Amino acid sequence: MAANAQEKKEPSAAELSKNETPAKAIIRTFGYQEYEFRSAAEALPAEKWDYRPAAGMFENEKPQFGPSEVRTFGEQVKHAACANFAFAAELNGTKPPDACDKGGPSPAKTRAELLTYLRDSFSAIKKPLSEITAKNMYDPIEDPYAGPNTPLGLAGVCIWHVADHYGQLIIYLRENGIVPPGSRAKPPELQGKY
Repeated sequence: MAANAQEKKEPSAAELSKNETPAKAIIRTFGYQEYEFRSAAEALPAEKWDYRPAAGMFENEKPQFGPSEVRTFGEQVKHAACANFAFAAELNGTKPPDACDKGGPSPAKTRAELLTYLRDSFSAIKKPLSEITAKNMYDPIEDPYAGPNTPLGLAGVCIWHVADHYGQLIIYLRENGIVPPGSRAKPPELQGKY
């Protein structure tokens, strides 16, 4: 959570429930994940973005999805960003980008390009997440990344996916002597421009 968010008085459950909607609940939780993931990505210096915590191949344990080798920090960020765009497309009923498990189609490579791609991916996914209602949350979604599903189910996948990769980024940061921003006494604001 950003520093200024900690200073604000959080509403009580009773106050939240007065105007709660599926979208508000989803966006609130997803917003926490966005801060954690983006701030972790911003915390690692450019010269460390090729860091891979373990060299080598998965050998006989190759995952069903993803590369045959542990991702670098930059590859983790690119994968999460591509997935956000893919989930946004699925929620919007459009074709998602191909091969997000292998980096996807974006040409982004540098730290600045990848942080911009990541920031833009969070903007892209928040719009369709904010459009989930009690009326449409069970509509069918048949797409390659998280289907078959529903908007509500896909929202859960969006939160889980970012959290899963955030957990991996934390290991990369800690192995490089960096305290994750979300774990600091005064978490920094997101940079936004790179």
